[in-house]
Amino acid sequence: MKEYFITSEKGHGEVVEKKSRFIAHVIPVNSEEEALEIIESLKKEYWDARHNCYAFVCGANNEVQRFSDDGEPQGTAGKPILEVLLNKNVHNTLILVTRYFGGTLLGTGGLIRAYGQAALEGLKDAKIEEVFEGVAFELSVDYESIGKIKYNMVQFGVGDAEEEYGEEVTLKIQMKKADFEKFKTSVIDATSGKAEFSDVEECEYREKAELDG
Repeated sequence: MKEYFITSEKGHGEVVEKKSRFIAHVIPVNSEEEALEIIESLKKEYWDARHNCYAFVCGANNEVQRFSDDGEPQGTAGKPILEVLLNKNVHNTLILVTRYFGGTLLGTGGLIRAYGQAALEGLKDAKIEEVFEGVAFELSVDYESIGKIKYNMVQFGVGDAEEEYGEEVTLKIQMKKADFEKFKTSVIDATSGKAEFSDVEECEYREKAELDG
């Protein structure tokens, strides 16, 4: 699996071009059905707008890709929005751009720029996470060694873990798969072999991120 980005929280952006307003709504989606429901809801909310153009992608490999110009000249709205999602490697995301017409025709080039820029502004405002191949596991250790475990977690950029306290401490951890073996070796060395790893499973691992540009 290649790394990619997703939106974890909604974003909004706006571009004004010759008095036309282009308002972008960026929304996380997990399926085509969910995206279509949201699109219908936004169209009802912005019923008075001239156009509600959109694009969305779903799946780790963008298995689902859809876009609509909603009455704008073909290729001037939905496709530029889709290209923003693809160029930024953002998945599982819907971008709908609402246009309120300002009275002046923008031409093909002007429309492409305006819809694309509005989509970018919306993404800048959204919360973004990067998705990696990950590993989930449990790590058990005695109380004396817990400080060494947490030091190693910080060194490898591992976030907070779920902790259970009994005869020993058990941590439920998720981290990047690429770092797991080095982390495991470091922990075993630091605890003189006292740490025990169990229930190791592959998973998605997510980190907060920012898009370039």
